[in-house]
Amino acid sequence: MRVPKPRRRKIKPWSVDEARQFLESARARRDPLYAAYVLILAVGLRRGEVLGLRWEDVDLDNAEMTIGWQLQRVSGQLYHRETKTEASDAVLPLVDLCVTALRDRQADQEAARKAAGSEWIGKGLVFTTRTGRPVEPRNFNRSFASAIKHAGVRSIPVHATRKTGASLLVALDVHPRIAMQILRHSQIAVPMNIYSEVSSEATRKALKKLGEQLE
Repeated sequence: MRVPKPRRRKIKPWSVDEARQFLESARARRDPLYAAYVLILAVGLRRGEVLGLRWEDVDLDNAEMTIGWQLQRVSGQLYHRETKTEASDAVLPLVDLCVTALRDRQADQEAARKAAGSEWIGKGLVFTTRTGRPVEPRNFNRSFASAIKHAGVRSIPVHATRKTGASLLVALDVHPRIAMQILRHSQIAVPMNIYSEVSSEATRKALKKLGEQLE
């Protein structure tokens, strides 16, 4: 008699309020990966896509970026290679929350580059260590788990954050057409009237505040 395999328990994605609490905490602590968390949550990027993102593929003035590269460790080797997917050449809109976070990241990275001096070995990646090296995928997972503890929110794996993106976009009052353009890249094929989560006015204001330009 065959014993049936135990069914995998579905991981419940974060609510809008949990995502907001997490992002507010990360930003308040000046977490160097704050902008990465924003891109994973609000745009639905995968970990490899975030870590492989290049500045040359980001246009902050026009609030858009192209996702065509990923960073992965395979058989002990770290590879930065093209994604080779249909969505690779698609231009992805960036909401204000993302633009502000990436501008902050740009400034922080420039400060790190100056501090590192001759030790800087950066090659144009958006997310790097203090000396410009790529961020190890496993280290990203550790940083994400640590950020969750600091924020005091429910623990979920990195890949489970992507399903929260749709609700965040709705809470940010992003136009449905723009939201679907973003989510199409993330392959979250859920109609607008199903995935949107009703959020309070206070939550909406808090999220928008995160996307405001710093003085």
